[in-house]
Amino acid sequence: MGMFFQVEKVDNRTKARLGRLKTAHGEVKTPVFMDVGTLGTVKALEPRDLLETRAQVILGNTYHLMLRPGKEVLAHFGGLHRFMGWDGPILTDSGGFQVFSLAKMRKITEEGCRFNSHIDGHELFLGPKESMEMQRVIGSDIAMVFDECLPYPCDYARAAKSVEQTIRWAQASKDAPHAENQHVFGIVQGGVYDDLRRHCAEELVRIGFDGYAVGGVSVGEPEEFMYKAVDASVPYLPDDAPRYVMGLGVMHQMAECVARGIDMFDCVIPTRVARHGTAITRKGNVAIKAAKWIWSDEPVEEGCDCYCCRNFSRGYVRHLLSCGEILGLRLLTIHNVFALNRFMEDMRAAIADGTFLEWKEQVKKDTANA
Repeated sequence: MGMFFQVEKVDNRTKARLGRLKTAHGEVKTPVFMDVGTLGTVKALEPRDLLETRAQVILGNTYHLMLRPGKEVLAHFGGLHRFMGWDGPILTDSGGFQVFSLAKMRKITEEGCRFNSHIDGHELFLGPKESMEMQRVIGSDIAMVFDECLPYPCDYARAAKSVEQTIRWAQASKDAPHAENQHVFGIVQGGVYDDLRRHCAEELVRIGFDGYAVGGVSVGEPEEFMYKAVDASVPYLPDDAPRYVMGLGVMHQMAECVARGIDMFDCVIPTRVARHGTAITRKGNVAIKAAKWIWSDEPVEEGCDCYCCRNFSRGYVRHLLSCGEILGLRLLTIHNVFALNRFMEDMRAAIADGTFLEWKEQVKKDTANA
């Protein structure tokens, strides 16, 4: 397939960069926001909606897909692309975060984690071998190594022990069989401790991966600690590999991380807040379900050319939401997913024309208090 990742331009005042990922299911322009389709669907959207909202990559989740529909079903259908009717790139999370955040009971061993399903309580086991096998069957274009995601706060001794486990699991993940043309990313852990972040990053680079993620952020820590984790990781990652901050989808935070050299993001925020009647806009979030919009004939976001904003008013979308009509959730989801994908397009344009720093500061002013 040739070179997986190519840097096309680096901003001369920040570490922001334009790049391209080359996968078996198409090229991806970076920086990129990746839309989350945990169970093989971006909630409320069809694959054709994703194309209209300019989605480049979607995520599937190993933990959830392992529970439902299961490895055998996905193998029967020839993997997730065919199963869900999406022919674009797919990235799969390893399931590590879900094991440590959702499982009712768990016991960590050298081989992985024994836990009880959050759905029905039955006992399961997931480790690097099992995670990579599930991702092989899923057939994702990018697979993440199985890691231990630390909570916030976490003391130094606990974090240090976890980092060593994450490194060993990363090696086991690298050694496991992969799907054809499947790229594998390592995950830098270490909590809020700079030396642990550096150690983890250096060891992952020694093992050698196609890309690297900064994990263990957006887990309840203050914003400044998130940036600190990125700053403590990026200098020790190779320039010719993509860098990914996991679980981040707030506009001004993504802009700040791109300025620090990050290329990829994902988050459930666009679909989750849509289900609660909230629209994402450049001027902050808007509660469309609020009674004050009952007479409004303005679009959800002025200047937006998504399907929702081109055709419907805030008053109509509010009416659908207040009546519990599914179309209201669909329209807001279409808008929110489009809004973040368009945001990344504008970010790439700003990097390309040399105005990224000014653009980032304007984003901060507009959205920091959203």
